[in-house]
Amino acid sequence: MNRIAHLARKVALAIIETPKFFFPPKKIRLGMTLLVKNEADILETNLRFHRAMGVDFFIVTDNNSTDATPEIIERYQQKGWIKAYIRETDSGYEQKKWVDRMTWMAKRKYDADWIINADADELWYAPSGSLKHEMAAAGLHNVLRCQPLNVYPEEGKPLQEWNRVIRQVEDAERFNLSRFTIFSRQRPKVAHRAAGYIQISFGNHKVTMFPFCRKTADIRIYHYNCRGKDKFMEKAINGGKELETHQGKHGGRHWRFFYELYKEGKLEAEYDRVVGTNCLDELEREGYLCEDNTMPDFFRTMS
Repeated sequence: MNRIAHLARKVALAIIETPKFFFPPKKIRLGMTLLVKNEADILETNLRFHRAMGVDFFIVTDNNSTDATPEIIERYQQKGWIKAYIRETDSGYEQKKWVDRMTWMAKRKYDADWIINADADELWYAPSGSLKHEMAAAGLHNVLRCQPLNVYPEEGKPLQEWNRVIRQVEDAERFNLSRFTIFSRQRPKVAHRAAGYIQISFGNHKVTMFPFCRKTADIRIYHYNCRGKDKFMEKAINGGKELETHQGKHGGRHWRFFYELYKEGKLEAEYDRVVGTNCLDELEREGYLCEDNTMPDFFRTMS
């Protein structure tokens, strides 16, 4: 089936489902999709955290991991938390295609009412203690817009204890920060109902629905996008290599940028500009680093 015919079929299915839009589910079944590669340092934390937040099941696509990620997936598949484990061996980074595949599986095979398309380094936190509560309160809104908060990395401490979040620095040049510093603006991401779903965007920032009715939610996404220099180097190199073979030219601009620096032998030096090593005291004095104990407090209740 060619792309136009495939899209037309998805639109037709969404139109057929329109009556469901007016009758939000009373008892929500919540599914989460995860696309992972070498995420052994955070994946188990992600699964346990979201299970505590009300996620009923996970669908995971692993793209050629070489660490303990597959073993973690298999362990939680045996526990029944992960309903589908897709081993994707393609070397091109077809993120949008792979996430869409998982979304349709969550919707049609595992009867999800709501779906969160997440990354392993994102922890979706609901102040109410339940993601389902936020979705039940959405009423006729079928898309929830959720704001990420970058968590500042504290090497030598477990990430469950990291308690500083970042406020956007608008003038990065003033502090000699990287073009893609972790102090950059974070684009919101979306959770969405299964009924009416058509297509997720690259990076899970937008979703095409019919009909489309969005609201901003109280859900906060604690984003552990930088977890120390070694992990940063690994992700930048792997992400850049994959995007070189990716057919599309949109998305992943930061990985393309970092990969070019890697080829020039400048990536390790760039890390200090990414996290603001040389100006951290000044950033903290001016309020760009804020104490937030939400996650450490939550993890203490889980232990």
